[in-house]
Amino acid sequence: MPNPSSHPHRVFDPLLRLLHWVIALAIVALIVTSQLADWFEHGPYEKTLWNLHILTGYILTAGLLTRLLWGVVGPVSARWRDLWHPAVWMDSLRNLRLPSAHRVGHDPIASLAYLFAYGVMALMVVTGLGLSASEFQTGPLAGWLGNMPWLEDVLGEPHEVGFALMLGFIGLHMAALVFHQLRGERVAQSMVTGKQYLDAKSGVQHD
Repeated sequence: MPNPSSHPHRVFDPLLRLLHWVIALAIVALIVTSQLADWFEHGPYEKTLWNLHILTGYILTAGLLTRLLWGVVGPVSARWRDLWHPAVWMDSLRNLRLPSAHRVGHDPIASLAYLFAYGVMALMVVTGLGLSASEFQTGPLAGWLGNMPWLEDVLGEPHEVGFALMLGFIGLHMAALVFHQLRGERVAQSMVTGKQYLDAKSGVQHD
């Protein structure tokens, strides 16, 4: 339960929260389908699993494009400027410590990780679309790249690097959620209810 002296603020809008979960679930589905396809290589389910992987990639692409647009026209907490805090980043780097002050909206340090994750996801979408076209002759780029099998070698490595970086981000994200939970800051629930609780003593609490 939030601190009784805190005041609830509805910060994150429904579409932002929906996009958060669509993107998160798509990433999990992409990881699962890719690993299962590798395990069942040359088996009866391999083609089906890769088709599911490609379809989920389209869902991720749609989610990222919608998030990109919503970051321009959405409410304040969804705007890209709510994720952009270079002064705080430089101060934390200079002093080698996390910022002590909390704020409404995205945490400044977490924002840097989110921007990195969005960049990795964009890399994986671009390389994934290229691989689906060159390797499976499907997708919106198939008409241009379908006859270029050599692209598999060019795009495969950055796609694998993006996969590894995304696994690292997921691990860091989960560790941060546990860290905040142990400190009594219920961060995870803010992307369910959209509320943050502001308290003069403890800063921001999440419902």
